[in-house]
Amino acid sequence: MALAPKPKDFPRIRGALKFYQVASVITGVMLLLLCAEMLLKYTPLGLELELGGPRGLLALVPEGTVVAVNLSTGILIAHGWFYVVYLFSDFRLWSLMRWPFWAFIVIALGGVIPFLSFFLEASVGRRVKAYLAAREAEAARPQTVEASH
Repeated sequence: MALAPKPKDFPRIRGALKFYQVASVITGVMLLLLCAEMLLKYTPLGLELELGGPRGLLALVPEGTVVAVNLSTGILIAHGWFYVVYLFSDFRLWSLMRWPFWAFIVIALGGVIPFLSFFLEASVGRRVKAYLAAREAEAARPQTVEASH
């Protein structure tokens, strides 16, 4: 028999799900920004994003010519740290739900495969909410006791 979440953990699971959903959206957006930045920098365009330089508040400049804040590097670093937070939220939800290890790996891939985090956020959210609703409805039903003679 597979392990099931404990009813006393249901409030913690709801909190872990909300944390996961927020982390999933932030990580997904950061990953898309990172992909756009990589396309600008590592294609023949060879552009980087500069903040507050002599070309204006926000400018695309040739690679290696950034003189102000290099937003391209900032996006890279921010995504890396948000991915760590995303992995923590994944681990927390996975351990409370007592899912198999492969589920942890699949959810973790959401932070490195563009758009996957958005799909996983929706499907994991539906799955967890449906599970909790079914278990709570089951617990709320009156238990029938058979009389023995």
